[in-house]
Amino acid sequence: MKSLTSFARFVAFGGGTGVLSSLAVPLLAVLMPWTLSNALITIASTVLCTELHARYTFRTGRRAGLRRHWQSAGSAAAAYAATSVAVLALHAIQPTPGMLTEQLVYLSASGLAGIVRFVILRLFVFATATDTTGADVTGTDDETTRANGANVPTGANRPAGPAKVTTITRPRRQPAPAAGLTAALSPS
Repeated sequence: MKSLTSFARFVAFGGGTGVLSSLAVPLLAVLMPWTLSNALITIASTVLCTELHARYTFRTGRRAGLRRHWQSAGSAAAAYAATSVAVLALHAIQPTPGMLTEQLVYLSASGLAGIVRFVILRLFVFATATDTTGADVTGTDDETTRANGANVPTGANRPAGPAKVTTITRPRRQPAPAAGLTAALSPS
């Protein structure tokens, strides 16, 4: 059920941004080559969608962060390649397709790429400890909490205020005494 709800939000945010992008690509393509137009719109929409997916689709409760933006960009690059190949194939088959035909091909390729992207984002980029360990930490995306397998209550069971995060501190190494190090390195 949780995945179905996430998928519905993914479709709403990603699909809405995709429809706006599909309108922007041909308009921008009037000024530049289509593949460049698609690349620029893909970059802008990927940044926007990654933020929306982090905050709302997968409910991490915070901004995506640079690592997740790069991971999401990898899946977006594959989606960009799929849409570009689909439209370039259309132009190879029909050199001057109408805008409606071009839009149908672009949106079909985007839809298929979007489904694959959802799976990648859900399982790898925005995976929670629930997805990997069975612990109930939905709604938090703290790396330390996930690494420690802490059980953070959700929904009505969540206490007011921020979730308590358990951290494990590493012991610090004691520096070697300078005389001992100098004595060890000096020739006898």
